[in-house]
This record gives sequence, C-alpha cells and structure tokens, in this order.
Amino acid sequence: MKKILSVVLALMLLAMMAVPAMAEDFTIVVNLKTLSSEYWQTVKSGIDKAAEELGLTIDVQGPPAESDIQGQVNQIETQLTGNPDAIIIAPDDNDAVVGVLESTGYQGIVVFCDTTNTFENQTAFVGTSNDEAAYGGGVYGAAINGADTKALIIYGQEGDNTSNLRKSGYEKALEEAGLTPVAEMSGNNNTADSKNVMEAQLISNPDINLVLCHNDDSALGALEAIKEAGKEGIAVIGFDGNTSALESIAAGELKATIAQQPAEMGYLSVMTAVAALKGETVEKVVSVPTVVIDAENVAEHLQ
Repeated sequence: MKKILSVVLALMLLAMMAVPAMAEDFTIVVNLKTLSSEYWQTVKSGIDKAAEELGLTIDVQGPPAESDIQGQVNQIETQLTGNPDAIIIAPDDNDAVVGVLESTGYQGIVVFCDTTNTFENQTAFVGTSNDEAAYGGGVYGAAINGADTKALIIYGQEGDNTSNLRKSGYEKALEEAGLTPVAEMSGNNNTADSKNVMEAQLISNPDINLVLCHNDDSALGALEAIKEAGKEGIAVIGFDGNTSALESIAAGELKATIAQQPAEMGYLSVMTAVAALKGETVEKVVSVPTVVIDAENVAEHLQ
C-alpha cells in the first residue's frame, strides 16, 4: 500500500513539474477606446486569444463612443478599485487618462495599446508608429495626382494623441510633395460625422481629389457623401485595414487603406503585460507594422 502511495505521489509531482507556470493568478483589466466598432472588436479578439492561451479571465471594457471621454474615465476608476495587477488602456484622451491614473495612485503594470500616452510610469506601448504609417499613406496619396493634388484631411477625435500623430504624418507627406491641404477637419472617428464633413467640403472645396482619413469608418463616411453627390475622381484613403474597407477597395470604391494589425496589437498587449508581471524585461515600445493596401494587394489581405 505504501509502495502504491509513493508511486501515486511521484506521478503527481512529475505532473506538476511538467505543467508550465500559468498566468491565472494575474488580474488584468483592459479599457479600449470603445467596443462599438469593427476595429476595436478586432483588437479585443487578440486580447481574448491571449487570455485563452494563458488561462486568464480578462475584463475588457470601453465606452459607447470614442468621444465619451468621461465615460472611459469612470470605467477605468471602477476597474482600478479592484487593484488589478495590470491594466491595458487605449486612451480616448491623454490628459484624462493620466489624471485618473495619477489620482488613483495606481502602482501596477500599465500598458498602452494602439495610442501612446504621457503617463510617466507606463510600462510599455504596443502599437503602430502612427505618424510614420500616415506618412506612408500620404506619400501614396500625393503621388496619385501629383502637383494637381487637392487634399482634405479628415482627422479623428480632437485632443487624441493618435489623431495628432496621424495628422502630422499626412501633413509631412504633403509638405514634402510641395502641397498644402485645402482643409483639415475632425470627423470624430465615425462614419456619420465624417460624411457630414465631406458633404460640406464638397461645397466649399469642390476641387478636392484626395481625402486622407484617420480610420476606415471615416473613409467610408466620406466615400458615402461622394457617391451621393455623384462626384468622381476623388481618391479616399482610410486607416486600419478593416474588412469593410478591404471589401470597398475590392469593389473599386475606396482607393486604399493603411492597414494595422489590431488583433496582433491586442494579443501583444496582453503578452507584454504578463511578461512584465513575471519580472521579465520588456521593450518600452513594441512596434506593430502597417502596410498600404490597394487594388493590387487587397485579395491576399481579404484571404
């Protein structure tokens, strides 16, 4: 009997040694800019994948819209009352998120996803180099009509760091081509507001032939306004690489999109947070590359 018990104990010990240390003891919460868009749902899918692989249950929240800055602040405050080991944030507003992190005195791991932040104690940023990616898209767009380019920039949420960086990248590309945008307007990162902006600009600047947008929702809104006005010869470029944008490109409507890898971004945000929690050295900036998708390569990306 003693021999059997010894064998059983030995097998149990071996089994315990064979199973790698999981991250189930870590508490991680996430707050994204919103969950009400294809892009952020794709980011969430990457987070969910990492959580499944690590055996974690991760609380993922986001306000109803990216413009709901106070809503995000309230959610983050509530999430931090549980004193999680790590928080991953895609901030709608830099100052608001810095304020809530400082006012709560949170001392855990802080990873910013997609949108960087000026919070001094952040552990890492995981995302796209937004200014460089937008610059590439701007260079592509400016080459379509060359010196005859009349460009409109539809940027995102006022005060949002991602919006500022993407606008800067577009402006740099146009400036290097000897061009000045005919207008720069906020579309609030959504289809309806961007459509309204485009409708107004088609009246005030009817010679526009290039529209550089800060996300695909804005691009599709601008495209809708152009189609309804019966205008032709206007190249609209989005940003994100959403499926809806790729389908529009394949249909010969949207000219191009600067494709991010949102699922990979969400996945790497979790993996970076867990690595930091384990005491491993993590990069301050984990860069996720982008690519310009147009009619030439859209088929492979749709696959």
